[in-house]
Amino acid sequence: MTIRVALVDDQQLIRAGFRMVVDSQPDMEVVAEAGDGASAVSSLLALSPPADVVLMDVRMPGMDGIAACEALTAASDAKVVILTTFDLDEYVLSAIRAGASGFLLKDAPPEDLLSSIRTVHAGDAVIAPSSTRRLLDRVAALPEPTDDSRLADLTDREREVLTLMARGLSNQEICAELFLAEPTVKTHVGRVLAKLGARDRVQAVVIAYETGLVAPHA
Repeated sequence: MTIRVALVDDQQLIRAGFRMVVDSQPDMEVVAEAGDGASAVSSLLALSPPADVVLMDVRMPGMDGIAACEALTAASDAKVVILTTFDLDEYVLSAIRAGASGFLLKDAPPEDLLSSIRTVHAGDAVIAPSSTRRLLDRVAALPEPTDDSRLADLTDREREVLTLMARGLSNQEICAELFLAEPTVKTHVGRVLAKLGARDRVQAVVIAYETGLVAPHA
């Protein structure tokens, strides 16, 4: 299956560079481009068949990348990877809350960019390694939650799985920790995401911190 990629950046040279990298892959093709958030939302929502993955700049005139990401993910199944030259915590957290499935710096090696597109298309999430720890520290430092109702539908086992996800364990590591088969863990992870309304593991982890299920550096 060919991954349909859209490029959203106000700099044409940047889009041209991304297009060269993406179109060099046999399993990817660039199907749309836009130079600002508003035109990206209107054109991508009208695109048929839709784009699978959108590479979205943060700083653009008019509607910025965070607002465009929120509008796209609310109205479509598109997966958004936020690309920026600024490794700033507030962008990462805002992007995840807006529905982004990935966050990478523009100076990431091409192979990392391509890997991220494939990872996000497969249903997982990716955040630049330099941002991951600080993202979770920032979320954990938010005011103490007073309402954990988002966790109300989780079973005890699902809470246990979410806690281990929030501590950075992979499915295989969760298997070893809980003495469960991998298909069972995958089922639990899927149910956790569905019950939380989370698009991927990263959003589920953010919710785990926001609700106080996981304490800072627990």
